Parts: sequence; C-alpha cells; structure tokens
Amino acid sequence: MQTRVTEMLGIEIPIVQAPMGWIARSQLASAVSIAGGLGIIETSSGQLDVIKDEIAAMRELTDKPWGVNVAQLFIRDLDGLIEFLLENKVGFVTTSAGDPAVVAPTLKEAGVTVFHVVPTIRGAEKAADAGVDGFVIEGIEGGGFKNAKGASSLVLVPEIAARFPELPIIAAGGFTDGPSMAAAFALGADGVQMGTRMVASVESPIHDNWKQSIVAGKETDTVLVKGAIGPAMRTLRTEKTAQVNEEHGSVSLDIDDMMGTYFGGDMESGVAMSGQVQGRIHSVEPVADILRAAWNDCQSILTELGARTAASTSK
Repeated sequence: MQTRVTEMLGIEIPIVQAPMGWIARSQLASAVSIAGGLGIIETSSGQLDVIKDEIAAMRELTDKPWGVNVAQLFIRDLDGLIEFLLENKVGFVTTSAGDPAVVAPTLKEAGVTVFHVVPTIRGAEKAADAGVDGFVIEGIEGGGFKNAKGASSLVLVPEIAARFPELPIIAAGGFTDGPSMAAAFALGADGVQMGTRMVASVESPIHDNWKQSIVAGKETDTVLVKGAIGPAMRTLRTEKTAQVNEEHGSVSLDIDDMMGTYFGGDMESGVAMSGQVQGRIHSVEPVADILRAAWNDCQSILTELGARTAASTSK
C-alpha cells in the first residue's frame, strides 16, 4: 500500500516521528528512519549548535530519508538555521509555531519539501496560501505544545482534507497503532505522526521514569497548561502541573528543571509532555516493532473493512 506521503517522502511506512524538544534527536530519529518511517530532528529546544551536530550524526547513522522541524518561535537565528539546512541539503522540513510564509518560499525555491503544522482550519488556510506541500494536522488531544483554542483530530482532519484535497495530510494527535492509523486514513489523511508512542520507545533518550509514567497513565492523566511564553502544553498530570492547571497559572520551562525530568527522572522537576493517547500505550517497545505492527495492523483493518463493504454490497 502506497500513500501520497510514502511516495512524496520516499519512505516505506507512512509514520512520521514528532519533533519533540530534546527527545527528537539522532538516536530516536535514525531508528525511525531505519525502520521505514520518517525521523525528524527537533529545533524547539533552541540548542542550535547541538542540533547541527545531530543533523550531521543523522547522515552517519542512516541513508534513509529524514527531516528537520523548524519551530520558528523558539529559534533566535532563523535565517542562519535556514541557511544551514540548505547548505546541508536537508530535503524535508516541517515548519511550526510561526507564519509559514516567512520560511516556506525560501525552502521550496531550493527544492525542499515543506509541510506546516496546523492546529486549526484557519491555520491550514494560511499554510496553503504560503504554498506548502502538505500539512501536519495537530489535534488538541496530542502531547506537547498546543493551540489552547484548537480542536481534535477527528474534527480537523476531514474538514481540512475536504477543503484542500490537493495537499497530503499527516495526522497528529491520538495516533499510536494500527486501529488509530486506519481511522486517520478514513478521515482523509495520508499518514500519521506519533509523539507519545515514540517517547515510550526503547530508543527514546529520556529517563525511564517518564516512559513508565506514560505506560501507567490513563487517558485522563494529562492536563493542558499555559506556558509562561508561547503556546499551551499538554503534559502528564503531576502535582506540579495539576496545581498550575487548577490555579489557571502558567508554567516556566526552566532548563535545569526540564533536564531534571527529561534525563534525571524527577517527574516533579520540570514538565513531561504526553498526549491523551497514553491511555492506549501499555509497554515500552523498540521503534521497529512499533512501526511494523502499526502499519501491518492498519493495512489488515483497511482490507477487512473493504471486504466487508464488498460483501454487503454484493448481497
């Protein structure tokens, strides 16, 4: 089975790994690409010197396709980053947290394929006007940075697919396995992006306490909190985030606190991003197993549904 996403990006499995700050680096991204999906290197951490090293590492770790996310809000030297990506012939870029018209034309002129992350229908309209090649449609149920006024994937994907049938869609927010992938295709998507599922993988570089919190968490164990700067965030429910949420306050992303959670395992130090789909994640598994099982199950479900439809119409 081929989709517009597999054909456009040259990948085997239409699963893209989310560009999570400090997590979406070469260790995880290369594993995704080697497994047949598309690994993405993050920039939302703002550590561009480190990111440049991670991009160099990707070329050493895999010859399969991969890409980079340009999180505009968090990048001080945006022009410098774009220049670096072009010099290093990065072929696929997702843009987010900003106006795609600022960077998409330059990237596309250089032959880069550009998808913009959109949390609303209005966002999709602006991205289409900017000339992007496709969308990453991000439902509010997903983990990480979010538009607090956004909607669910179930609402966004089919409406945007209907309005822009010429542009391929990567659906994000709530996708973790074969059934959810099959649902995405039924809604009009051409592939899915997985974030929380990738965090709870063997190759994810974060502390095991975070991974096990996802495995143990219910679908109700996340909260949407306001950031001190920038967009809201969907995070694991901890004493810290629950209190911030109840008091309608904001949470600061202090680097030392964040590193205490990400790599020190202190779940009350910083904030740990996670989506509602954690309620459907029950184990930490290798990336290759996650991707292959999801894609095989998705195709089996779609085939079975097609056979049921054929059988019912022939009666």
